Amino acid sequence: MKKLLRIYFDASLILRVTIALVLGVVVGLVGGQAAADWLAPFGDLLLRLLKFLIVPIVLFTLMVGINQAKLGSMGRMGRKLFGYYVATSALAIIVGLAVATLFEPGSGLTLDENAHIDVPDNPGVAQVLLGIVPDNIFSAFTEVNLLGIIFTAFVFGIALLKLRASKTHGELGEHLYRTVEGLNDITLKVMAGVLQYVPIGVFAIVAETVGKQGMNTILSLGNMVAVLYVALAVQFVIYCVLMKVFGVGLRGFFREARTPMATAFATQSSTGTLPLTLNAAQRLNIPRGLYGFSLPLGATINMDGAAIRIAISAVFAANVVGVPLSLMNMVEIVLIGTLTSIGTAGVPGAGIVMIATVFAQVGLPIETVALLTSIDALVGMGATGLNVTGDLVGSSIIARTERKRGAISEDAECESSA
Repeated sequence: MKKLLRIYFDASLILRVTIALVLGVVVGLVGGQAAADWLAPFGDLLLRLLKFLIVPIVLFTLMVGINQAKLGSMGRMGRKLFGYYVATSALAIIVGLAVATLFEPGSGLTLDENAHIDVPDNPGVAQVLLGIVPDNIFSAFTEVNLLGIIFTAFVFGIALLKLRASKTHGELGEHLYRTVEGLNDITLKVMAGVLQYVPIGVFAIVAETVGKQGMNTILSLGNMVAVLYVALAVQFVIYCVLMKVFGVGLRGFFREARTPMATAFATQSSTGTLPLTLNAAQRLNIPRGLYGFSLPLGATINMDGAAIRIAISAVFAANVVGVPLSLMNMVEIVLIGTLTSIGTAGVPGAGIVMIATVFAQVGLPIETVALLTSIDALVGMGATGLNVTGDLVGSSIIARTERKRGAISEDAECESSA
């Protein structure tokens, strides 16, 4: 037993996660629903452990990061980040529309008129923006409102930075900063322990997903799933081109990014994977002052995989009802889909909300969403994996441009590479 444990812990994390993914698929196909039910608690435990770390890791990482970066660079990095998120989301929808138009998913299927699905209300961009400022600081933490946590960490981080620069309270500010830094280090130690359980949890989640879906579901809407993964692959290639253009090394990037990418694929949760994404950013030597802000925000509003899903779902629905999308419809989908992918941040069932909102705007029947729910997990896995990849790509590119400007302090460089 000890020998097996030693082999397990000595193996690299990505090797263990990869083996877990493969074994999960096999066990899910062979064991079916029984295996899914039996393994579900082990997968739930991984999600609970990751969510358990979200609040402290986002709060402390961002506060420490702000105190390591040059304050004047924060606004510039924020503008770059928002521009990247909007541009790549729009590009993802264009890619999805192009690939779906080429392969025509949904052709030959018919709409079940009795199909029904409950779609959560879309709060709109205004409510999401208001939600950034929590009316109760504790509720932001208990409800894991990422935008609220980011706002809290940002405000208190800047206040701490000002306190440290104060002549009268500088010493107190330094003591407080060291305390926050220590709490951040403790959180990272806890995360190192959680990482050892990740492969087991990934195995359980994949086996549960495959066991519940079954081959019949996969094959019945296989064309839709295949087209979506082709579009995801195209967007993935675009990421690689962007990194090459900005001088980000692909081999080093994927060596560190592959674990959160694989975990996001299995868990279907950008937010749940956030602790692993932050850990990967640290290993990529992205400064805390950037990734402590960019990755939590990206996990909330940057959804390139979801944007592709919107586009392909729209073409799928149009083909099912036999009314091809016009050029103007496609332009509408790009504009509305880009805004919707940001405007539904943090909403339960966000994928359904986004698709239903776009459908309503361009006149596609909401009932077609019911057809897509049967493959929701299979589609969500790939989309979430791309979401997390896009967040890390954006952070890496912006870090590269900021280093050239000298906007990152030497302390931040040393801390990030430690």
